[in-house]
Amino acid sequence: MAGQTIMIDTSILIDYYRKTDKENSVWIRLIREGFRFAISSVTKYELYSGATSLQVSFWDDVLKSLEVISLDEASVDIAVEINAVLKKNRKQIDLADLFIAATAVSNGLPIATLNKKHFERVDKIEIII
Repeated sequence: MAGQTIMIDTSILIDYYRKTDKENSVWIRLIREGFRFAISSVTKYELYSGATSLQVSFWDDVLKSLEVISLDEASVDIAVEINAVLKKNRKQIDLADLFIAATAVSNGLPIATLNKKHFERVDKIEIII
């Protein structure tokens, strides 16, 4: 839906970074569809913690166009609820994905990810792609 803000997962940004032809990335497709974008502060952490010194300026430029939403107390409370359900079903996901999903849910945002395997386990989240 044009103009709607969606949370993009780290995988969307890594896909964009790795593509030689950036126009073929999922993120560019979503831009063309008219979405606005936010990321979790956890995604920011993942990007920078995995970046070489040469990649930091690339991510600095990319993040200028994104809203970064902090992992706050409400998100942590939702993460606890989500994890309890996943644990009961023996389908837990890694902590970073749990916090990204909880941030999206807490802020009422659908998510775009190339890691559907983890995020589709979270009942409360709407996956755009």
